Amino acid sequence: MGKKTIGVKKRLGKRLKQNRRAPVWITMKTKRTVFASPKRRNWRSTKLKI
Repeated sequence: MGKKTIGVKKRLGKRLKQNRRAPVWITMKTKRTVFASPKRRNWRSTKLKI
């Protein structure tokens, strides 16, 4: 990541944090109706416009 600017690194870091599963307590609270995070992204299928 040596050639990337600080702005690009910050945006990539934000996307990395968004790409987590939904917390377990949310799954338990909604009785498994909310199971996956709506902002989940796969690195092969969906490309970022950064």
